[in-house]
Amino acid sequence: MTYTVLIHLINADPLLAEVERLPEPQDQVLICSNVRLRDGKEVHYIDPEAVQVIIPWHRISFVEVLSAREEAEIISFVRER
Repeated sequence: MTYTVLIHLINADPLLAEVERLPEPQDQVLICSNVRLRDGKEVHYIDPEAVQVIIPWHRISFVEVLSAREEAEIISFVRER
């Protein structure tokens, strides 16, 4: 199961990404895939062809785990009669 996380980096904008498992206390890095900005745009300092990104914990302030309900929310326009 993948988790969608919001990674708050020190002195940088937060990143939205997916992780295969939640980090353990002994982990030294956070391994992410599908890294993007909060609004879904590409991160300018990460190569678009990168499959995974390894972020060391000393660069991370904190990590938010987002619920699947927020991720799957679909907004559509319905015409009511």
